[in-house]
Amino acid sequence: MEEQILVRREGAIVTVTFNRPEKRNAFTVAMYGRLGAILDELSADDSVRCVVLEGAGGKAFSAGSDIGEFDASRAASEEARDYAEFVNRETDKVWHCPHPTIARIQGVCVGGGLEIATMCDVRIASSDSRFGIPVNRVGLTVDYHELALISELIGRRNTLELLIEGRIIDAGEAVAKGLVSRIVAPEMLDAEIESSARRIVEAAPLVNRWHKRFVRRLGDPRPLDAAEADEAFGCFDTEDYRIGTAAFAAKRKASFVGR
Repeated sequence: MEEQILVRREGAIVTVTFNRPEKRNAFTVAMYGRLGAILDELSADDSVRCVVLEGAGGKAFSAGSDIGEFDASRAASEEARDYAEFVNRETDKVWHCPHPTIARIQGVCVGGGLEIATMCDVRIASSDSRFGIPVNRVGLTVDYHELALISELIGRRNTLELLIEGRIIDAGEAVAKGLVSRIVAPEMLDAEIESSARRIVEAAPLVNRWHKRFVRRLGDPRPLDAAEADEAFGCFDTEDYRIGTAAFAAKRKASFVGR
C-alpha cells in the first residue's frame, strides 16, 4: 500500500504530503500517528530550516478526519475523548515544531484539515481553495483544545460564525478573516510557496526559532521571568550574529550556519 504521508527533502526544506487524494486527504488514526512521528524527527533535526505541509492531488489540503472510522473511534463519549487526546497530541506537534512551517493549501481545507493548517506559521492558499468547519452537519462538536487555536487566529466571533452556520467559505473570505496569510492564483501557488520557503531558509535559523518561541510565549498570561526576558539577547552571542552584521557591512548576502 502506498504511503499515506510522504516526506521529501530539498536542502533545508522538508515537504510533508498528505497522500490520500482519493479521500480528499482525510486523516486516518494511523496517519495522525505517522504525522506526529514525522514531526518528532524533524523537530529534533537542527539542519531543517522550513517545513511545508500540503495535500496530494491538487484538490484538497485535507478534509479532516476520515468519517469512515468514526464508528470505531468515536462510538461513545469515552472513546471520543481518547481519540481526541491522541489526535490533539499528534497534531500539536505541528504547532510546537521549532522550525518555521508553511501550509500549502489548494482545494478543500475543512474540519481537522483546517485545524492543522491553522497550526502552521504561514498559510498560503490558491484562490480556488475552500474552507470551513461544518461539523454541525454530522452532529459533532469541536473540543476546547481545538477551538483555542482557531479562536486565537481569527477571534471568537468569526470562529462561532463558522461553527454555527457550517458554511464553506472561499479563499477571499478566508484571507479577510485571517484564516490564511495570503492567496495567489492556482498557477502561481508553487512559485509562491518556494519563494516563502527560500526567504525563511536564507534567514538566521536560530533567530527564526527564537521568534517562534517568543511569539508563542506571549500567548501565555504568566509574566516573563528574568531568564525568559534575557533570552531575547542571546542572539548577540551567536556566530550567526557576527556573520549577519559582517555581511550587512560588506553589502553581501549572509550565509548563516545556525550557531
